[in-house]
Amino acid sequence: MGKVFNICLAAFAATGSFLFGYDSGVMTDVIASENFLKFFDTEVGTPIIGAINSTFSGGAVFGSLMGGLTMDRFGRRLTIMIGAAIAMVGAILQSAAQNLAMILVGRIIAGWAVGLLSMAVPVYQSECAHPKIRGLIVGLAQQMIGVGFIVSTWVGYGAHHAKGNIGEFQWRFPLAFQAVPALMLVCGIMFFPESPRHLMETDREEEAMQVLRKLHYDGTNEEWIEKEFHEIKTTIAAEKAVTVPGWRIMFTVPQWRTRLMHGVAVQVFTQFTGINVIGYYQTQMYNALGITGSRALLVAGIYNCVGPLANLVFITFFIDRIGRRRPLIWGTVAIVIALICEAAINSQIDKTNPQRGLSIGGVFFIFCVTVIFSFSWGPVSWVYMSEVMPMQIRARGNAFATGIGNWLVSTFWAQVSTIALKELDYKFYFIFVAFDLVVTIPIVFFFFKETKQLSLEEIDLLFGERSLGALPRDLNKEEFVGPEQVEGEKTA
Repeated sequence: MGKVFNICLAAFAATGSFLFGYDSGVMTDVIASENFLKFFDTEVGTPIIGAINSTFSGGAVFGSLMGGLTMDRFGRRLTIMIGAAIAMVGAILQSAAQNLAMILVGRIIAGWAVGLLSMAVPVYQSECAHPKIRGLIVGLAQQMIGVGFIVSTWVGYGAHHAKGNIGEFQWRFPLAFQAVPALMLVCGIMFFPESPRHLMETDREEEAMQVLRKLHYDGTNEEWIEKEFHEIKTTIAAEKAVTVPGWRIMFTVPQWRTRLMHGVAVQVFTQFTGINVIGYYQTQMYNALGITGSRALLVAGIYNCVGPLANLVFITFFIDRIGRRRPLIWGTVAIVIALICEAAINSQIDKTNPQRGLSIGGVFFIFCVTVIFSFSWGPVSWVYMSEVMPMQIRARGNAFATGIGNWLVSTFWAQVSTIALKELDYKFYFIFVAFDLVVTIPIVFFFFKETKQLSLEEIDLLFGERSLGALPRDLNKEEFVGPEQVEGEKTA
């Protein structure tokens, strides 16, 4: 079946990423609902609104870390199905909420599900992808996050027009809609094959070869499939020589610790582009520019369409050609410029009588951030994180990087941003500018590796740890073991 089946698998698995985008974006419209604010006796810019968003991110921290356990034990597909099932429970609780406690618990459970899906989907896609199109395949995760944001915005915009006796429809229906993609994923994911690398790791070699053929065979590449099979087998055999269970091993083996830090760093730096702050609180930003009510929701809807379109162009035509490092470096520079311009406009605008030209300029630079993000950190962060982790810690490593690097930092910004935008106003943007200039750009430039069009096993060589299979025999000694020695010891 080859390339078409590979893309179909990645696209369907990315339904989990759609849930990520929808659940993250839906609160933009929900917190703009007058009925919602009245029902829960709160207003925009209060700690309660921050808590509703931050509990979602907080739940995602634990969901991501849980994925490190379930992916190794139950596999990639079943972990995705578990995440989708949990998402259905969260959707029911939120849409049926009768008090603040119920909505908060629902957001925690929804976050738990999204955390699980956000780390499992890119790993599954990456392990199934052909090296030459892995950027496209894993980039579909970011694409579907964007599509989720689009759908959440327009569902919310449509529901916003419900008035009078059906006013609660404004927020209950958008929250209930989360169950639709979750149900699709629960019903459909098991019709797709397990990752060949997980099958190999669990000693199901025949099945792994069958899946490799199904994913990559085009009638002419039998030799490449045999080579790929051998490299996966060799790598896993060598890595199994390190038989220390648990999470400590990621920090004990120096090469693995380095690769883990790359995964964490790319997620942390993604949060410091400010993209999630815009995603959560863009209607509050538009209010500061004099754009209020349904107009703010309309602009948010257009904003959420722009990013995915840009992302689609990037993953289709550029990511597997220009690589990973250059988009991250130049993307950061461009985002810094856009944020500085946004801050400058906000510093000059008259809050009581906003100037139309400045309002349009402010919206333009917010839109610039999402376009630049979609040509850089958006897709590349998920691709790079899933690529740099070695097989033996891929599940736990991606769980840690997503849970700590992405969701823990996101929890912080979700809680403080609504207050910071209200109190600090335009000065808030300079926090992101300073971090990007002082931390992000130097670390990406000096330390990040270029991984385009390399197999996951070839990427191991970039970090200098082995030639297709040489790892410490004992974590406390300097003696190394290669794959031939491993096979020899098995037959002795």
